[in-house]
Amino acid sequence: MRKTDLKKQRRNKIRRRIRSTIRGTAERPRMAIYKSNKHVYLQLINDLDNLTIMSVSTKSADLQKELKDKAPLEAAEIIGKALAESATDKEIKKVVFDRSGYKYHGIVKAAADGAREGGLDL
Repeated sequence: MRKTDLKKQRRNKIRRRIRSTIRGTAERPRMAIYKSNKHVYLQLINDLDNLTIMSVSTKSADLQKELKDKAPLEAAEIIGKALAESATDKEIKKVVFDRSGYKYHGIVKAAADGAREGGLDL
């Protein structure tokens, strides 16, 4: 088996273990992160109703001017702040952070810090 396949299997195992304990509600949704090779995606999810409340990513059209020529860490922090601002508009103050099996450093940490700076309580 290739090394990348082993990494994916390991992350999915961790992700399933985390998801067995974390649940998002309407009052306290789950903030999930996904990293691809080029982009970062953040979502607020209500697991009780199987509903994505909102999502933001580095591909979002309204953030393209801010994200132009930014490093991935800076971009993750910007989208964390953008998610927090739109969440506070919908009167969401507290979220449960789902790191999706990624280690809590780098882009994942920058996105969480950006959300905290934007006003969310993780």
